Amino acid sequence: MPKTLAEKILAKVAGVKEVKPGEIIEASVDLVMIHDLTGPLALKVMRDIGIERVWDPERLIVILDHQAPADRVESANLQKQLREFVRKHQVKWFYDVGAGICHQVLAESGLVKPGQLIIGADSHTCTLGALGAFATGVGSTDAAAAILTGKSWLKVPESMKIIVNGTLQDMVTPKDVILKIIGDLKADGANYTAIEFTGKAISKMSISSRMTICNMSVEMGAKAGMVAADDVTIDYLRSLGMGEVFPLKPDAEAEYVKEIEYDISNLEPMVSIPPRVDNVKPVSEIEGIEVDQVFIGSCTNGRLEDLELAARILRKRRVKRGVRCIIIPASKRIYEKAIELGLITEFLRAGCVVCPPTCGPCLGGHMGVLGDFEVAASTSNRNFIGRMGSKTSKVYLMSPATAAATAIKGEITDPRRMRLNP
Repeated sequence: MPKTLAEKILAKVAGVKEVKPGEIIEASVDLVMIHDLTGPLALKVMRDIGIERVWDPERLIVILDHQAPADRVESANLQKQLREFVRKHQVKWFYDVGAGICHQVLAESGLVKPGQLIIGADSHTCTLGALGAFATGVGSTDAAAAILTGKSWLKVPESMKIIVNGTLQDMVTPKDVILKIIGDLKADGANYTAIEFTGKAISKMSISSRMTICNMSVEMGAKAGMVAADDVTIDYLRSLGMGEVFPLKPDAEAEYVKEIEYDISNLEPMVSIPPRVDNVKPVSEIEGIEVDQVFIGSCTNGRLEDLELAARILRKRRVKRGVRCIIIPASKRIYEKAIELGLITEFLRAGCVVCPPTCGPCLGGHMGVLGDFEVAASTSNRNFIGRMGSKTSKVYLMSPATAAATAIKGEITDPRRMRLNP
């Protein structure tokens, strides 16, 4: 029976020949990830049932990234609790404050391989599907069970195929692609499906771009978003020092619950309008909305190619007076490279604030929390009521190019209008 990518991976980790959508499986987990918000809850589950152990200290990843550095005493104590747990159980892969955002750090770590099952106590764990893994977010109770046993119960999802062809115009980005798709499918358009992104446009995208696409799969209700590993994936993993890679690919005759095809050649920059991620319009329809803050960063768009794109627009310009432009690289490695390339200097000269790697303002944690009735342009992934601060604030989601142009003009702006400085 022909299999989709998700079905191949889940059959492998369940130790069976094949699985079918709707079937409940007990799967062996390759990696489990917790962070400073969800990790303490997982530890509480262990305490409540009277068992505290780690099934494999080399396959648990603990990362302090959401409210890091600690923004208050409560956060500091939760992070302290995780540090003590890591020491007690000799957890090998611990990333303290400043390492970066969990999904980016994992993608850089060399731990993630095609064909793995990765569960993380964070809804955007699906980001790692860009490397050909089945990566999915779970609650802290499921994370605790996996930490204790190395197993997880999963219902096999139906698979959906999204084919993306064509070539993006300058200043139109993968973020615009995924916003367009979400706007079409809506928040429940892919409920509990495993989305396979494929097509000529996807095959030409970098791993960073694919991560942006997969990151927002959950905003359509998907259980996972994946790109089958190819030469781009293998080259990336080899750059991390990984040896031989054995990618899984879907069978040509595999069945999908839905197949959708896009030609992105004429796509324009897109913007998600609060308070729904799936309320998406072309930037041309909403230009002119004034903003108080611009945030360029997050696990969606804090990678080097995002910063380079923003720098192309901000170079030799100044952020509009009265507007705060906050830039946060997604990892220490990206931060270091941005310094090496002179991007951080460009941002500072433009009047931006550059913060250490953290989730920070994305979840209304710190380093850019919004006040009452403030309006933000953000490259992050959610714009629900109160997401970045006050319940009366508003968050417009967009690409790094659109965000940078907006920072300069002080209002939502089509980046294609901006003349680039050498």
